[in-house]
Amino acid sequence: MKHFLDDLRPARAVRRVLPAAAALLLAAGAAPAALAASHDALPGNWLQLTVTRGDARSSDTRGTLLLCDPPQGHARAAEACDALARSGGDVEAVPRDAGRVCPLVYAPVTVRAQGRWNGRPVDYSHTYSNDCEREALTGPVFALDDEQVPEV
Repeated sequence: MKHFLDDLRPARAVRRVLPAAAALLLAAGAAPAALAASHDALPGNWLQLTVTRGDARSSDTRGTLLLCDPPQGHARAAEACDALARSGGDVEAVPRDAGRVCPLVYAPVTVRAQGRWNGRPVDYSHTYSNDCEREALTGPVFALDDEQVPEV
C-alpha cells in the first residue's frame, strides 16, 4: 500500500538541499564582485587587457593587467602606457601606423580593455581582421605576446 507521504520524500530532500545550494550560488556571485572591487581600488591608470584569437568555435585568449605607474604588465608596457597617455586613455585615439600594409587574410582577433584612466572608466572592445591590423591600429597596447626587447 502506497501512502501519500511517500510522494513527499523527494520534496523534503530538495528543501534540505536548497539552503546549501543558495549559499554556494551567493558565494560564487561574490567572487567576481570581490575581484572587481579589488581592481577598482588600484591607484593610477590601469587596464585589464585581453586578446582573443579565433572565432566563437575555437579561440585562444590571453590577458594581463596593464599598470602605468610604473609601467608593467606586458613586454611593451612602457610604450603602451605612453601611447595611452598621448590619447588620454582612449584606445581608438592611439596613434596609428598609417604606413603599414596588412595582408587581406581573415584571422580574427578580438581585443578588450577595461579599467580606469585619469579617474574615468574605460571599456573598449573591437574585432580586427588579423594581428597586423590590430597592431597597426592599436600600436603596443595589445602587444601581449611580443618579446621584451633588451635595452643596450
